[in-house]
Amino acid sequence: MTTAFYPIGTPGTPWGDTERDTWRRQRTGLRSYTEDVLPRIESLSDRFDVSAYGALDYNGETYTLYAVRSLNWNPALPVALVTGGVHGYETSGVMGALQFLETEAARYAGRINLLVAPCVSPWGYERINRWNYDAIDPNRNFRPDGPARESTALIELVAPLRGQFLMHIDLHETTDSDESEFRPALAARDGKDFIPDTVPDGFYLVDDSEHPQPEFQQAIIAAVARVTHIAPPDASGHIIGCPVVAHGVIEYPVATYAMCTGITGAPYTTTTEVYPDSPTASPKECNDAQVAAVCAAIDYVLVQG
Repeated sequence: MTTAFYPIGTPGTPWGDTERDTWRRQRTGLRSYTEDVLPRIESLSDRFDVSAYGALDYNGETYTLYAVRSLNWNPALPVALVTGGVHGYETSGVMGALQFLETEAARYAGRINLLVAPCVSPWGYERINRWNYDAIDPNRNFRPDGPARESTALIELVAPLRGQFLMHIDLHETTDSDESEFRPALAARDGKDFIPDTVPDGFYLVDDSEHPQPEFQQAIIAAVARVTHIAPPDASGHIIGCPVVAHGVIEYPVATYAMCTGITGAPYTTTTEVYPDSPTASPKECNDAQVAAVCAAIDYVLVQG
């Protein structure tokens, strides 16, 4: 095992309040939720039902969380949930969700009810960070009694609709900074050794190992392959330490890990992972890949019923 140096804390000792405060002070704003995201959400209000579903207050710094719904909501139709920005630093998750709403969502009117939360973690978005203000990963804390308000607010949003969801797609990225910053920070925070891994070069999906839907995943992979390249397995047949179960697909027990895609009970779920640091990938390509994934997912479930 390799113990990586991280400039906060003592190797082998989990962080306490002092270390968390130090980490927090070093996280400065690098972009603006108010300027980048909110105007695009507000511009959708003539075509969709835009409403607040929660608020965050971090030492006086406040963020309103917004959801976008189909304007003519039909209780007789199933629901598709699209989430972005659960990890705020994963830019195409946010921008892909917004681009889908702006360019493709209208063609599903009257066919399925859409519920979209474009930026679940705005504090992390502004600081280009995986964690929230409390150095907590929202995507390991989707529990009703969990410590991440980003996660519990989304749970409260979807709770009245449980039983109506047909699918949920959660838009993410895997970046080079996962290996250079976020996994070393995680090891330091938890007082553990950092074991290096390889960043996968390309797009992949995370299915639910407890309720796998392999044909659903492959329909998405086929659509995204027309936009960007699919990640191959490493030399041991893994992606981020997990066995590759099909082309571009790995599995996690999402409920056990308290991941976002476990909150709806939908029969079809997936987590996308775009690779924005590829020398051949542009921000536009990453956003387009997310949109292609969302459309392919909805198209598939509409056929399946």
